[in-house]
Amino acid sequence: MADPSFDVVSKVDRQEVDNALNQASKEVSTRFDFRGTGARIEWSGEEAVTIQAETEERARAATEVFKEKLIKRGISLKAFEADEPASSGKVYKVNGKILEGISAEKAKQISKFIRDEGPKGVQAQIQGDQLRVTGKKKDHLQEVIALLKNEDFGIALQFTNYR
Repeated sequence: MADPSFDVVSKVDRQEVDNALNQASKEVSTRFDFRGTGARIEWSGEEAVTIQAETEERARAATEVFKEKLIKRGISLKAFEADEPASSGKVYKVNGKILEGISAEKAKQISKFIRDEGPKGVQAQIQGDQLRVTGKKKDHLQEVIALLKNEDFGIALQFTNYR
């Protein structure tokens, strides 16, 4: 029988992000403090979000509304990266993107952390944009999950395919 294993991934539920964006857009269009500011939140590509308003302050406020909706939908803010408001003609734009996948650099950092801090006999293999962690005992794998949950790698981590 194969050794127990699990995958460390960084994925977001696209439907939940879409729901959060729609809720934020609706709130921005109906809230009194956003009236007449031209504030909008919309998709600008597969993984990109554009937030715009006539003033820098309202652009920042609209970004905060979107972040609140992401939190309510159970999506980590580590999965959303937003730039500073930039003037683009008469409006201020905030470009943001939804981050998915573990970069090779982060995967090496996580793998090294598991090697150094984890129990003996646990290995981590980089497989594309995820990590496969294997070990002799399921208890060791649960220890590794607890270690990874307590450490901040700057990205949202999920644990899947636990067998």
